[in-house]
Amino acid sequence: MNHLEAVRKYKKMYKQLLATADELAGRIESNDVLCCDITLAQPGALLNAVAKHVKEKGLTNVKQHILLDVYPYEMYQDAELLGKYTGVSWFSSGGARKAVSNGLADVMPCYYRDIPSLFTQYVDVDYFVAAVSPMDKHGYFSMSTVGSASQALLHKAKHIIVEVNKNLPRALNSPMVHISQIDGLYENHVPLVCLPKAEIDETSKTIGGLIAERIPDGATLQLGIGAVPDAVGLALKHKHDLGIHTEMFTDSMVELIECGAVNNSKKPIHTGKTVATFAFGSQRIYDLIDDNPAFELLPVDYVNDPAVIAQHPNFVSINAALEVDFYGQVCAESIGTKHVSGSGGQVDYVRGATQSPGGMSFIAFPSTAKGGTVSKIMPTLTPGAIVTTSKNDVDYIVTEFGIAKLRGKPLSERAKALISIAHPNFRDELTFAAKKQGILI
Repeated sequence: MNHLEAVRKYKKMYKQLLATADELAGRIESNDVLCCDITLAQPGALLNAVAKHVKEKGLTNVKQHILLDVYPYEMYQDAELLGKYTGVSWFSSGGARKAVSNGLADVMPCYYRDIPSLFTQYVDVDYFVAAVSPMDKHGYFSMSTVGSASQALLHKAKHIIVEVNKNLPRALNSPMVHISQIDGLYENHVPLVCLPKAEIDETSKTIGGLIAERIPDGATLQLGIGAVPDAVGLALKHKHDLGIHTEMFTDSMVELIECGAVNNSKKPIHTGKTVATFAFGSQRIYDLIDDNPAFELLPVDYVNDPAVIAQHPNFVSINAALEVDFYGQVCAESIGTKHVSGSGGQVDYVRGATQSPGGMSFIAFPSTAKGGTVSKIMPTLTPGAIVTTSKNDVDYIVTEFGIAKLRGKPLSERAKALISIAHPNFRDELTFAAKKQGILI
């Protein structure tokens, strides 16, 4: 079969598989398990069509595994669907967060790095559903902005349904799915969801500047999401030969690439390439990824592997927290028992950075919450709080009042260092609490 014959064959297969989201949702039966990947890889129209189908047909026990939701899903809003079409969040954002807190959804405790193996070992995947960029002349669809867990799901699923969106960028180095693997497809050329730009206030700028001063030329970066990591990125524009090996590719990284601060030239692996496991943010990100050989969007079990991270000298990891106690235990997932998000890749990057020659891990956040009425540095975590990064892994803690080095320090020195970067309004009561607990004598 020559090239032209192959092209005609793939186009014919495409037409045969083409349907509507409602028609494809009609294939779902009671007890089926559907799985999708992160952010823009989610076929929003199909998931809501499934919700409609479940209600109309009276189906029960349909499960939808999903992480970092970006669309308003019926399964997270309609109490009628509980037990009939239930969302299982592997890392929560707005809709899932509210649904879990209201008892309308379930949550999967996990590290992001482990998600591919957890799907492979423990989840009976009936359908992998995904949003993809248009088919190329060889019959392949790009998973676009996502490496994540898609490769594992492609291998595990009994059936594959895709939403084709011409607005999704075609990533050259991301998982691909061939037309011959697909059981059904529909077209839905909707605009891409963009993440609202974080507002960088003076506190975030101060924290960003403190961290940026510590980062040498030639370092490799992982930046989390939010105002503080964005502020760090903007404060690094005068640096040279930086590299990116990150979980999430963000807008501040676009700035660093475009100004020349990032060229990935000093990375010992993937030299000259920006490596991430997914990208999410503004249209600038999506435009930069499209057809760009300098980007590699790879599976999360590789990208977030601490052993891979540690291969980069001077690796710098920057993440956030909701609160930290005297031991250095970091809570980034809940406010007491109230669900906020998941573990994500924070622990893997903390461990990878501290194992990297010259590497550093920073957990950074404003010193207070609730308009300055609550200290985020606390004697003990709020009862019910989830420990994300343990006292044994934590490296540096940063607020607008300074940087506290905890790794390699005993408890008394940790408490002193943390109190010194707490808001001045809370230092006396934190000192009193540390003495009462027998930490400071």
